[in-house]
Amino acid sequence: MSVDHTAGFVKHQELTRDAFLGGKLHVSQPAKGFRAGTDSVLLGASVAPASTSLLDLGAGAGVAGLVALAHNPGLSALLAEADPEMHALARANIESNGFDGRAGTSLVDVTATGKQRLEAGLAANAFSTVIANPPYFDADSGTRSSLAPRAGGRHMAAAALDAWVKTAAACAAGWGEAIFIYRADGLRELLDAFAARFGNIDVLPVAPRPREPAALILVRGIKGSRAPLTLLSPLVLHGETGRGYAPEVEAVLRGKSILHWRGNGGVPK
Repeated sequence: MSVDHTAGFVKHQELTRDAFLGGKLHVSQPAKGFRAGTDSVLLGASVAPASTSLLDLGAGAGVAGLVALAHNPGLSALLAEADPEMHALARANIESNGFDGRAGTSLVDVTATGKQRLEAGLAANAFSTVIANPPYFDADSGTRSSLAPRAGGRHMAAAALDAWVKTAAACAAGWGEAIFIYRADGLRELLDAFAARFGNIDVLPVAPRPREPAALILVRGIKGSRAPLTLLSPLVLHGETGRGYAPEVEAVLRGKSILHWRGNGGVPK
């Protein structure tokens, strides 16, 4: 469901008001440019139920963090976003969904220096879960959005991905989890960055349909673990035909289920 409206705190942006988790959440986001969707919901639903503190890096309008908060009443969250207009939207979405007592925002670049991150509230070794939905495309590839600075939501230099993972590792608590969702053809770069800083890494391919190649990957690592990597069975979004979601995916998208990781990094079930 989407209802067009405008908001005075976001300049030159036409917004939509979109329902997530079967209407449990209503989020304002730009009508054009990067828009949160299935990937953001899957990311938010992958947070461990036992997690007590969440950092969402590059939070955008805040959908992934809000999904995690909706699933876990004992969770607090900090949504970090570099773009002032998207930061304002995230702040407004926290308040409009009734999470202002449990969540805050930070206007900060994920790739900023450690000192700058600390000054912005991204404390070291402090969060039981760190999640991120980084820009999917290299700055030198694909068609760059004409909506500056909205283009930053979809494009970044390949080297910046390592900096995102470095920040996640710095902010995660010992034995905390870091979970990224990313494009499948960037798996090598993401695994290189994770393997340097995390163990017990799980890779969950996300495929559009049965027997089709994965388009996205969810990667989860545990800070301080030395356990080996596990490649999980793919999560398939749709059936052989039609636009409907597979039952287990539909349950996640409607807020009736989450993605469970067995133990400290097992198979989602």
